[in-house]
Amino acid sequence: MIFRLDKRLLFPDPALAEEDGLLAVGGDLTANRLLLAYQNGIFPWYSDDSPILWYSPHERFVLFPHELKITKSMRQVLRSNRFSVTQNQCFENVIEACSAVPREGQDGTWITNDMKKAYTGLHKKGFAQSIEVWHQNELVGGLYGIPVGKVFCGESMFSLMPNASKTALIFLCELGLYQLIDCQVHTSHLESMGAKLISRAEYLEILKNA
Repeated sequence: MIFRLDKRLLFPDPALAEEDGLLAVGGDLTANRLLLAYQNGIFPWYSDDSPILWYSPHERFVLFPHELKITKSMRQVLRSNRFSVTQNQCFENVIEACSAVPREGQDGTWITNDMKKAYTGLHKKGFAQSIEVWHQNELVGGLYGIPVGKVFCGESMFSLMPNASKTALIFLCELGLYQLIDCQVHTSHLESMGAKLISRAEYLEILKNA
């Protein structure tokens, strides 16, 4: 059953999501609704030609920072100081770059103009964060997401140079602030770095205690 949201600030039980994780449709992208969604393991994912869709997958692709895998070649990249890394210096540039980078198997982007506006608003309120990776003063990689306690709910990342997004993720893991990085959906790139699937129930339990 797919629930239709109205102006009331609430979500149905995530356990009621469809097989593909779709839980609800409608509502809005106000800061309060977005924060409530993330606190309950729910996130928006839709395109310009559809209403707002809210998902809570039955399995969550996550990375525990203490299980992070860094290859020998990647360690050499990090030691080379090829990249410099900053936090929250140009959030809008990061989300714009994430929306523009082509994705394998995707036609267009799910980071709509309304999404950019909403998450930029969250950032200005101190709720959304970005990691930026630089090469010779040029932004070449990064990621952004929403921290919920000790869980970092990753939204998207981009890389314009080999290993730039990996550098951003490693930096995030090594901050020591988070016990879990929520990657949402599976990619072989993240799996190679130690990410794995856990059940929604396990994810929500970690989120609850984070």
